[in-house]
Amino acid sequence: MLLMRSTLFAALLLLPSFALSQAKPLAQTPPMGWNSWDSYGTAINEQSFRANAQWIAQNLKPAGYEYVTIDEAWFALDAPPGGSSNSTLNLDPYGRYIPAPLRFPSSADGKGFTPLADYLHSLGLKFGIHVLQGIPKKAVLENLPIEGSSFHAKDAANTASGCQWNTDNYDLQDSPAGQAYYDSIVRLYASWHVDLIKIDCIASRPYKGEEIRMFHEAIVKSGRPILLSLSPGAAPLNEAANLQLYSQQWRISDDVWDVWQSTGAFPQGVNDQIARAAKWLPYAGPGHWPDADMLPIGQLRPSPGWGRPRATRLTQDEQRSMLTLWSIVRSPLVYGGDPLTTDPWTLSLLTNPDVVAVDQHSHNNRNAILTKDLAVYTAEPSTGLGRYIAVFNREDTPQDINLTWSSLGLAAHSYKTKDLWTQTEAAAQPNLKLTLAPHASSLLRVEP
Repeated sequence: MLLMRSTLFAALLLLPSFALSQAKPLAQTPPMGWNSWDSYGTAINEQSFRANAQWIAQNLKPAGYEYVTIDEAWFALDAPPGGSSNSTLNLDPYGRYIPAPLRFPSSADGKGFTPLADYLHSLGLKFGIHVLQGIPKKAVLENLPIEGSSFHAKDAANTASGCQWNTDNYDLQDSPAGQAYYDSIVRLYASWHVDLIKIDCIASRPYKGEEIRMFHEAIVKSGRPILLSLSPGAAPLNEAANLQLYSQQWRISDDVWDVWQSTGAFPQGVNDQIARAAKWLPYAGPGHWPDADMLPIGQLRPSPGWGRPRATRLTQDEQRSMLTLWSIVRSPLVYGGDPLTTDPWTLSLLTNPDVVAVDQHSHNNRNAILTKDLAVYTAEPSTGLGRYIAVFNREDTPQDINLTWSSLGLAAHSYKTKDLWTQTEAAAQPNLKLTLAPHASSLLRVEP
């Protein structure tokens, strides 16, 4: 027996480190955290990021929020609001993006984001970064070598295509050279102790399945458990199996901002997600989560990624509906507002323990009713009897709702209810009766 244990231990030591890292799969529940885009756009710097991380550790971490992510253009020396295109981009000698040192002074002398990641880890948080798919055009123009390989940038690039809305990069070829480039950048980010990579311009318009697979393979080779988040949507439903296989979360729509209803392709609103999320419910589960996008609530300032600095334009009812929907469909919960100016009401919205429990621990989530005026989702609690029921008034006017329990898939003749937002309880009723204001919702736990 002792010999068998010794042999097994020796065999484990010989395994590649990435094989060991797969023993504990990531994102067993929907990831929770904060992303800088909705409130800081391309203007986030180290001082602001550290201050926000400290606030998050004190105020959101106890509720389960842990991933704190720097979004677009951290490598741009002169990034304008809204994107990095046409900026001066900071590359290392191998064509890999590295932090702009004036904005992130701790990255000087080749340290990259290691000091910042280690600071977040000291707070009990995890560190994420945003990258654009492909290879920088500047690296291709200079034909820089690809670290760890015999290839150069021109060997890896597909110069005939790139991102439709950002001109910084070319696509990568599905080739050994293309794989070598992704391997090299993920190896660098892993050495910085990065925990999450949000890779953009890859999940739609068009869907770039080969690059998703290549990036996943690069993460596995790196030996570090890095959560892979794909953006933007709408990711194609017919690729759900590959999305589950190669990533932990993927966007189901274009950017969602502080509007109730989209008036075009951009931006998407809360009501747009009510029907869209229903289609993705069969594909949500441990290790792979359809992502309804960030939560643009609170203060969208000082430099939001879209529009002028402002308080969210969503009403309180609409904000509750957003959190209710994201939770009942088990989307990742990623706060987008400015942490340092978060008001008590917004904080209570994000940290309601009963609502967070729906997002993190419910199961058998399904859509029971979906019309242009009304939507109802149900789910089962992880412990105890009963159901969670989320009811949404999609109309612009108040709505009286009267539903039989059987129409929601419940067998008993009467149920008592608890409103998870207000904590009010009601005695057993033969029907579910509610009056909801325009765009309002109710999130209930019901028991026989």
